[in-house]
Amino acid sequence: MLLPTGGGGMNSTMDDMNLIHQAQRHHLVVREIGEEIDLEIGPGDDDPSFSNNTLINVPPQESAGEEHDETKQMMIHQASGVNQDLLKTQPVKKKKKVVKRWREEWADTYKWAYVDVKDGTARIFCSVCREYGRKHRRNPYGNEGSRNMQMSALEEHNNSLLHKEALRLQMASKDKIVVDKPIYVKALMSKTAGSIIEAALKRDPHELEFIQSVQEAVHALERVISKNSSYVSTMERLLEPERTIIFRVPWVDDRGETHVNRGFRVHFNQTLGPCRGGLRFHPSMNLSIAKFLSFGQTLKNALSPYRLGGSSGGSDFDPKGKSDSEVMRFCQSFMNELYRYLGPEKDLPSEEMGVGTREMGFLHGQYRRLAGHSQGSFTGPRVNWSGSSLRTEATGYGLVFFAQLMLADMNKELKGLRCAVSGSGKIAMHVLEKLIAYGAVPITVSDSKGYLVDEDGFDFLKISFLREIKTQQRSLRDYSKTYARSKYYDEAKPWSERCDVAFPCASQNEINQSDAINLVNSGCHILVEGSIMPCTAEAVDVLRKANVLVAPSMAAGVGGVVAGELELKECNLNWSPEDFESKLQEAMKQTYQRALKAATDFGYQKESPEALVHGAVISAFLTIANGSYTVLDIVDGGRNICLSW
Repeated sequence: MLLPTGGGGMNSTMDDMNLIHQAQRHHLVVREIGEEIDLEIGPGDDDPSFSNNTLINVPPQESAGEEHDETKQMMIHQASGVNQDLLKTQPVKKKKKVVKRWREEWADTYKWAYVDVKDGTARIFCSVCREYGRKHRRNPYGNEGSRNMQMSALEEHNNSLLHKEALRLQMASKDKIVVDKPIYVKALMSKTAGSIIEAALKRDPHELEFIQSVQEAVHALERVISKNSSYVSTMERLLEPERTIIFRVPWVDDRGETHVNRGFRVHFNQTLGPCRGGLRFHPSMNLSIAKFLSFGQTLKNALSPYRLGGSSGGSDFDPKGKSDSEVMRFCQSFMNELYRYLGPEKDLPSEEMGVGTREMGFLHGQYRRLAGHSQGSFTGPRVNWSGSSLRTEATGYGLVFFAQLMLADMNKELKGLRCAVSGSGKIAMHVLEKLIAYGAVPITVSDSKGYLVDEDGFDFLKISFLREIKTQQRSLRDYSKTYARSKYYDEAKPWSERCDVAFPCASQNEINQSDAINLVNSGCHILVEGSIMPCTAEAVDVLRKANVLVAPSMAAGVGGVVAGELELKECNLNWSPEDFESKLQEAMKQTYQRALKAATDFGYQKESPEALVHGAVISAFLTIANGSYTVLDIVDGGRNICLSW
């Protein structure tokens, strides 16, 4: 960046000043979650390639007073009388000296960066304008100065050592915030129930998602445990998985490069029967998520009409952007390790996030090759209805059936109600389909980049267009190019849109405290959980205080379990859409009634926002506890003694 100068004498003096600046050390103070970190940054040449990696678009505005002092200082140096001809022979060096001087002054005159969390993501904010990214429009020269001068300031800021250190700090802070995130511990009335959570915290202090799911379950079971202290030991044993499998998954991409991912499968509980549960392929997958998904699946299966155990698993592999050959090689390597733990009477996996028909086809093909038989199908045999597996439709349709049951008890119906839906995968799309069939007005869908709202509501033609967009891996933003009444919002969630019923169908903890407040303010009265544990603990408290009725995923999502078992056990039947929906509606009605009965048995009012949530957990837990047994072989004087509980 070359500033306009009045003469060569000033530039020569600036050479001398630069030597002084080179001896200085500069400090960047970053406020990160209540603490200050003092980072020393020394002068040095910038890496030109770094200019392409921008964090903040332009640097903060310097005060007019600093500009005036700078001009005054430059004029004084100009009068010192130096040989200008000598300086004119070194134009490149002169420009570098000026740029270096400004870089050092920026580091001295302002501390521009601090870390804060925006929508769950750690970002570097400007301490002057309090904005980040594209919202940062401050000009270091004020409103004066030419456009070229402003662009030079932008390039210098992005190239500076200060900016590089801030970028490094931002990447480090993302990991730190995840690790150091405090666990929100709810207050319990019973010390006995509190001891269960304390034991889980002591055993697995870093498994945030699993601890959160344990807290929700123990909170719901507090009255059950207080009435029967023997359930404490039952709960303690239930919270420890029967089998946890962690393995590496090496695979080769299309360029011949080798990659290694990590695989998980957790058999949480097989008291009631063989395990059933999904497989998730997503970069965020870890042991904590595998355990919480498996724990939730155990309770969901216990609440279903079938006697099944619960499991879950997956990998931190990301299938997005991968070719079919790469996905096939990964799935085959994944199954090479997992197949020995699978079977109709052991464990059968199903589709989950990141795992669709393509992935399940590769997995099942490798399983048959290794096991030498095809007993049991991961997704069930194909039934000629809508050209897809019944399980896929069943989960989304079941959510809508469950919402209709809740509304029927309130003498209301879905027709005409505005519904906010998150996600744009299989479950979300089938929720949209059934909402339209019931006369509701679904208005939103979302993806990882933002959400789409259509004030006219979606119809079957629009859903077909949405599916085409997703199949072609295009952005939901393309939808608004066709339908003028729609709008796509970047880095936002749909929970501020006016709605009567919400269907979160994206991922766990997608609704935080501020999102819950937005939902309440938007007029939402019912929330039906399509994803497992979509609300943070703080969000649950907000919804409960606002009397928003919540349908828990372990009850509302039973439809997928029902369809899977129907496919597996009654595969010779040719289901019509009417027959299938009739069976699914009956299963959802039984689940709804079981949850309500368990809640009322333990003193929860039917109209209470806690009724369905607590009732579902109570019913599932009592089913496992009353039907559970374990055999412990204890050698006592040569005798084997079998103990049961």
